[in-house]
Amino acid sequence: MFAHVADPLAYAESLLQHFASVARAADGAAVAGLCARAAAQLSGCELSQLYLLDATHKRLELTGEWFQGQVQPVHAKGVVVDYTGEQLLQFSLCQNRVVSIDDLNESLHDTSFLPGEGGPWRSLLCVPLLNAQQAVEGLLLAASREPIELSGHALSLGALGAFVWGQIRLRQQGVQTVMPAGLLASAGGLIGSSTAMRQTCHLINKVVHSAYTVLLLGETGTGKEVVARAIHDGGPRHAQPFIVQNCAAFPADLLESELFGYRKGAFTGADRDRIGLFDSADGGTLLLDEIGDMPLSLQAKLLRVLQEGEIRALGSNDTHKIDVRIIAATHRDLTVLVEQGLFREDLYYRLAQFPITLPALRQREGDILDLARHFAAQACAFLQRKPVLWSECALSQLENYTFPGNVRELKGLVERAVLLCDGDELYAEHFSLPRDTRPEPANLNLRERMEQVERGLLLDCLHKNAGNQTRAAHELGVARRTLLYRLERLNISLDDIKRRAS
Repeated sequence: MFAHVADPLAYAESLLQHFASVARAADGAAVAGLCARAAAQLSGCELSQLYLLDATHKRLELTGEWFQGQVQPVHAKGVVVDYTGEQLLQFSLCQNRVVSIDDLNESLHDTSFLPGEGGPWRSLLCVPLLNAQQAVEGLLLAASREPIELSGHALSLGALGAFVWGQIRLRQQGVQTVMPAGLLASAGGLIGSSTAMRQTCHLINKVVHSAYTVLLLGETGTGKEVVARAIHDGGPRHAQPFIVQNCAAFPADLLESELFGYRKGAFTGADRDRIGLFDSADGGTLLLDEIGDMPLSLQAKLLRVLQEGEIRALGSNDTHKIDVRIIAATHRDLTVLVEQGLFREDLYYRLAQFPITLPALRQREGDILDLARHFAAQACAFLQRKPVLWSECALSQLENYTFPGNVRELKGLVERAVLLCDGDELYAEHFSLPRDTRPEPANLNLRERMEQVERGLLLDCLHKNAGNQTRAAHELGVARRTLLYRLERLNISLDDIKRRAS
């Protein structure tokens, strides 16, 4: 399908991301704008236009346009085209034929529907948009000022345009849109084309339609809740509730009542019956975030829910069945907690039916800039300002930063930068990236440099193993007493390990 492009896999990933963006759009205008942007970026053209037939089916309305590097506010132009006077549009629309011209000659073809600024247009692709009954509902057009081959994009742009037409109609009817399961690889905000993200999306697609319990692992800020929502939205439970509970946010007794509910009189202050989150999520999905912080007393009750599919509210003698898909998430190493007696081993194996480890942002080569542009576009839309440009120095600064806070940190930095930017371009000074306060390597001798490297290695390993010295020593391939000696020699304390984790 994508033999016309240099990197078919990258093209397919990009197409999926555009489908996902369209599916998440809030209204018809946003859908049309995203479609126009997608068509331009996929085809490599400077212009893209989305036309839909009006109610009379006698005229075309310009619904979305990408030009001069951004989505144009077509609603302010009120552009309506009488396609009977436009030979190219009429042929494509009435004959249901793709029009692809690689060397457009304005003396032979009337192109008054194209913007006149910036010189003559040399290439044109016009693709009919079909509904479920295969009737033509509009046109998706891409044009370039360079003579390039565009016909190879007709199939993918036709599929995109048909999907967009359906999405616009759904929003006009007030119907909640659902992301097609085949496009889950980029759904729910999962942006990125790195190898690590492709592998993660592959695992998500494997489990989305199953009933397996999913355990999401990874550092803080890697997007575990986003992935959980993508699994929910892409699966058969998408029309049912998706509920999130942070297990670290409540003490044990309050967390139990929050999850299981209670009956009137169960405890002091229980003046009425209240259903819990398990009941609220019945038929849908419940994300138990920070599951590693769940108290041991409550872990046994959760295990019964997973095994028997039934719950009993506090203060009640009756149990009842529920149908809830459980997704658990944590940034902690549960195997270490099991060894320390802080997490039940049987619950761990029940939760980890299908574990997915989300990659840290520093492991997602090439994704930082894609995410940064995405967050900047979101911030501009929220602030109702024009899209901002990116300077090379700003992009370089982001690309060379390790982002210990991962995607969450990147999002915050970009949103702040957009807010600080008074012009139309982001520069390095708009980003307040932390500076490394350690001595410069040039000022250190060989022994000091080696100690610095060793210190970093030991701290990273201890942080990864939650401070467990036995596991850290095993991973490093040294005896525990050797590790203790090195820690004492390098003056590494428990506070150093905690600071590493913060």
